[in-house]
Amino acid sequence: AFSVSVVSEGAEDLTELPVLQKSGKSKTISKIGRELKGIVFVIQSQSNSFHSKRAEDLKRDILKQAVDLGKELPTVLLIHQIDRHEGAWTILPLMTDFSVSYGRNASWIFFCEEDTRIQVVKLLETLRRFDKSKEWFLGKALYDEESTIIHHYAFAENPTVFKFPDFAAGWALSIPLVNKLAKKLKSEPLKSDFTIDLKHEIALYIWQKGEGPHLTPVPEFCTDDVNSYKADDCATTFSNFLPLCGEPVNKEDVFVAVKTCRKFHGDRIPVVKQTWEREAALIEYYSDYADISIPTVDLGIPNTDRGHCGKTFAILERFLNHTSPRTPWLVVVDDDTLISIFRLRKLLSCYDPNEPVFLGERYGYGLGTGGYSYITGGGGMVFSRTAVQKLLASKCRCYSMDAPDDMVLGMCFSGLGIPITHSPLFHQARPMDYPKDYLSHQIPVSFHKHWNIDPVKVYFTWLAPNTEGSRNGKKVGYNREDL
Repeated sequence: AFSVSVVSEGAEDLTELPVLQKSGKSKTISKIGRELKGIVFVIQSQSNSFHSKRAEDLKRDILKQAVDLGKELPTVLLIHQIDRHEGAWTILPLMTDFSVSYGRNASWIFFCEEDTRIQVVKLLETLRRFDKSKEWFLGKALYDEESTIIHHYAFAENPTVFKFPDFAAGWALSIPLVNKLAKKLKSEPLKSDFTIDLKHEIALYIWQKGEGPHLTPVPEFCTDDVNSYKADDCATTFSNFLPLCGEPVNKEDVFVAVKTCRKFHGDRIPVVKQTWEREAALIEYYSDYADISIPTVDLGIPNTDRGHCGKTFAILERFLNHTSPRTPWLVVVDDDTLISIFRLRKLLSCYDPNEPVFLGERYGYGLGTGGYSYITGGGGMVFSRTAVQKLLASKCRCYSMDAPDDMVLGMCFSGLGIPITHSPLFHQARPMDYPKDYLSHQIPVSFHKHWNIDPVKVYFTWLAPNTEGSRNGKKVGYNREDL
């Protein structure tokens, strides 16, 4: 079913490394080798050069650990190389292929992110506790403390009852469960709708309204830092709270476009000015009205109540034609987005602006039936100038002025063969809309919406360059637990 190489280039020679087997250990090593061969590792990788290299490094590390244990190498797959599926990253469309390829000769499919670190021996010890002939869904459990829009207010009466996996810690499906899911998908294809929070949606699909297994929490699946004292008891750890690949990009390399309209000039724009505007060297506010006090730029595009496709494409045209060609990055945000430009500059040090990069929080539409991925606008959309050039050189444009801009952009880039690049550090909602344990291993770049919060307080608590912010000349510090 899969046409993906099991061992990465340059890793074939790992099998030639000598393995010293003392007579008393040979049987143990042989057994471990068989167990290891029964695990299919699936790295939730991406095709962007920065991400694919990190995934290849993790793959090589898993195989090196396997060589130390014996000659039996496990299968290691990279999601982005399974390119027959536009929606491969959503995992469920792959279940049929997993079942066909591994349903008879494997025991577990173990999923992890590129920054998950795995102690292979400890992982084998952990999985040994579970009967591989039964249906198991294993992971580090997250849950909502209050019902949230991200999960369509599921389990509103008591959202804590439903557990879903933290992908950063790794998660596992037993082969009997994979086979069951594959069979179900044949008779009930995935619906053509939105993928918003994949980890929650996968858990819901597996749970099958109570007919399937719940997530079983596994304490050895951890998101503690690899150097933490807690890591000794962990089969998995997490290594990257905010990527940094050398010096942060210069302030002048990031152009920030804020989408606004006249009715929000009085309440939302002052929040931007009190919080993150000072971090941006190049920033313009785009509106349906030129207000010199801000100042805003009237793009000549009337405001629309919903999607802002016309306005966003006008911003892209302006960036290409009216800013320095030496400015490699464009960030488009809403007027109620809270963002750390300081952290974004660190993150962007890992990306090559000569590649067509379209970066942010990835959503999907209709991926079970050949749809497309897109960057959700509220968390902020980041474009390399190269990506903007390729987009505008194409004929892909808004089908109406009030079409959803983020979805149209996703459709356009998909048609151009330019992949979406996902970062979990961008957030479409507010901090309280996410499990605290999920945010605990992040240094977030953005949040969105001002509903029922003090947005200035949220900014200084979660996003300010220092843990303490200054307001009205006074130092203020906030406790994240309060938010």
